[in-house]
Amino acid sequence: MARLAQTAGLTDVQQEILATVRDFVDKEIIPVATELEHRDEYPQAIVDGLRELGLFGLMIPEEYGGLGESLLTYALCVEEIARGWMSVSGIINTHFIVAYMLKQHGTQEQKDHFLPRMAAGDIRGAFSMSEPGLGSDVSAITSKAVRDGDEYVLNGQKMWLTNGGTSSLVAVLVKSDEGHPEGTAPHKSMTTFLVEKEPGFGEVRPGLTIPGKIDKMGYKGVDTTELIMDGLRIPADRVLGGVTGRGFYQMMDGVEVGRVNVAARGCGVAQRAFELGVRYAQQRHTFGKPIAQHQAVQFKLAEMATKVEAAHAMMVNAARKKDSGERNDLEAGMAKYLASEYCKEVVEDAFRIHGGYGFSKEYEIERLYREAPMLLIGEGTAEIQKMIIGRRLLEEYRFQG
Repeated sequence: MARLAQTAGLTDVQQEILATVRDFVDKEIIPVATELEHRDEYPQAIVDGLRELGLFGLMIPEEYGGLGESLLTYALCVEEIARGWMSVSGIINTHFIVAYMLKQHGTQEQKDHFLPRMAAGDIRGAFSMSEPGLGSDVSAITSKAVRDGDEYVLNGQKMWLTNGGTSSLVAVLVKSDEGHPEGTAPHKSMTTFLVEKEPGFGEVRPGLTIPGKIDKMGYKGVDTTELIMDGLRIPADRVLGGVTGRGFYQMMDGVEVGRVNVAARGCGVAQRAFELGVRYAQQRHTFGKPIAQHQAVQFKLAEMATKVEAAHAMMVNAARKKDSGERNDLEAGMAKYLASEYCKEVVEDAFRIHGGYGFSKEYEIERLYREAPMLLIGEGTAEIQKMIIGRRLLEEYRFQG
């Protein structure tokens, strides 16, 4: 039987990279993931292994010491890593988004300064857009930057930073009124700052505090934090791209590829849930035969496998569209929406197949059941994706009456 979620048309190099990552996941992540997750322990040994594999520089151009691979290659690697433990894929995702934003929008000096060290994994990235009470309304950002000579002074509170503690570089979105008169549309008066800091918690540089880890239902191991700026001084040459007022567009570009990443994570978690469900269904006996031979369970397995295949196909399509240089917000929104919803459904069906044992922390499916909900809200809720999809469809199918 062919393995689910195969991808046609991959090069020999892509296949070799994926085989290496899959082997690493099977040997180094899956055996320890549940234990580390239950302890909410940062997977340092796993991260070190990914660094040795070069995954922190997977999409960074070769001229900066990276592998120069495509978004598709990256997404397929993320799918494999999330199959092992979704939290690990989150550790490299935010790093990747910051590196992508630098590659696409940074000044030459910023690229030369940051990208080689990011490719080596010496600098770990995080990005900060959300705020307490903000939700999906990015235009309601209240954090602010004020020009003071050759510096900007930043004040405000940010929320939901993945890698907030372990990162050493944070891309932070704030309002900046300089050159943007009163009445300017909110999205045209936002700026992204590249904030360097020491890893850890507490005051990590003057004016910048990372209070501590947020305790979560799932998605453990990776540190999710707040970020508090109180008189934080940042040199003017750390404005991403060197020009204020472009932050919203830079962040949305990063989030767009981030949605492909979240779709890939959903595919990976769903694949693992299917693997656990189909294996358990052949091991567990009721009424004198394996439960896999009961029609009701076979129907579940058929539906689960079909959803895994469909989500994977949409994720691959969205990644390839971005790699081609075309606009892909429609495809990325569809892939993120479908993959996250299907992931939740496949995990729940695998949970049901496990019966009472699925409720036990001794079984891996219990961890997946708590992890899947994060994908429903990460990089934009289902409702946000539907808004994006609906608007784009109306652009493409505008009625000329």
